[in-house]
Amino acid sequence: MPPRKLYVITYDVPDNKRRNKIGNALLGFGERVQRSVFECLLSDTQFATLRQQLDKLVKPQEDSVRYYNLGAQTIADVEIQGLGKTTEVPLLYLA
Repeated sequence: MPPRKLYVITYDVPDNKRRNKIGNALLGFGERVQRSVFECLLSDTQFATLRQQLDKLVKPQEDSVRYYNLGAQTIADVEIQGLGKTTEVPLLYLA
């Protein structure tokens, strides 16, 4: 069995019909942990297949889908499809 990675996939989609289709597509790949958040344990091939399916559903001008590879080393490794940007990481946190 090929190695698998844990991904957290989140989405913000304003259209109910499209949001439901995206949620149903993700159900085939992982577990819903919140309304618009899934945890998926995927091989590279499975992740590519999931991205292809979601690419057909997502409207990048209106929707935001984020793919968090929990093995990622930096915020630059977070992939975003559609609206949104990666979180800026400050050089220093003040408490």
